[in-house]
Amino acid sequence: MSNDFDHRYDDIIALPHPDPDPRRHPRMSIAERAAQFAPFAALTGFDGVIDDTADRHLAEQPEMYGDEE
Repeated sequence: MSNDFDHRYDDIIALPHPDPDPRRHPRMSIAERAAQFAPFAALTGFDGVIDDTADRHLAEQPEMYGDEE
């Protein structure tokens, strides 16, 4: 079942992406772009929790990883 809502962007969907003038709007490096969003990281500290859990799991069950000593 199709309606007008399903086709509201048909007229622009195939248009090329606009490329701004690089003299006025130089491309930002990936590192600069990532830094813009760093303050909004919802899971700050989550990597450390994952690492701690993995270390604890490895210490408790080394046979699962072939590290039997």
